[in-house]
Amino acid sequence: MSLKAISAKDAASLDKDLMDIGGWSLDQLMELAGLSVSQAVWRIHPPRAGKKILVVCGPGNNGGDGLVAARHLAQYGYTPSVYYPKEGKNELYQRLKTQLHNLSIPFITDFPAALQSTDFLVDAIFGFSFGGPLRDPFGPIVSQIESTGVPVLSVDAPSSWDIQRGPPKEGPGSKFMPQALISLTAPKPCVQFYRGRHFIGGRFLTKSLTDKYGLDCPEYPGIDQILEIGVDAEGRL
Repeated sequence: MSLKAISAKDAASLDKDLMDIGGWSLDQLMELAGLSVSQAVWRIHPPRAGKKILVVCGPGNNGGDGLVAARHLAQYGYTPSVYYPKEGKNELYQRLKTQLHNLSIPFITDFPAALQSTDFLVDAIFGFSFGGPLRDPFGPIVSQIESTGVPVLSVDAPSSWDIQRGPPKEGPGSKFMPQALISLTAPKPCVQFYRGRHFIGGRFLTKSLTDKYGLDCPEYPGIDQILEIGVDAEGRL
């Protein structure tokens, strides 16, 4: 199964439509995105495979999705920790942090040490709005993730990848190929360069919006918020 991809410009427009026309708030969309990410972790790496999950968050909405995912993972019985080297300024992110503090989820500062001791990593650094190039402190962080033997799930796009053209030709991220990727709402064009397990998440689109953006609306099984799909997304961008 493959799904049509959506460009970064249309993805931003779709998010705006969801809030302006659809009645959704940013909090709701982030909650469902983070829930989808947590379900993908459960599917790929169940607790019996190792409960230590390191969630690496960027300063934007992708990082917010990671913060939400960490909360759900703790509720599932994992022992998540969060690396948040450059915090977002939105008040929403501070509330998400408070929720994690209330669950005693640690925010780590020694990333190399945490990377060596974790069982699984969630890359929630940059999503569809990333334009590159990587700026400090994220270049060294992506390089360390790229070279680790720890399995990685990237959220919406592998961090450092150009949303249209895929991995950078050189430097941090040029050889980054996470074991799994979860596309939120719809795949982005860079998925054509990806090889690994690929999931779609975001079970909230209406027919009017899928028709407007020329998207497919997959049939999610049961109560799942995710669906595993192929990686050859195509169609109108």
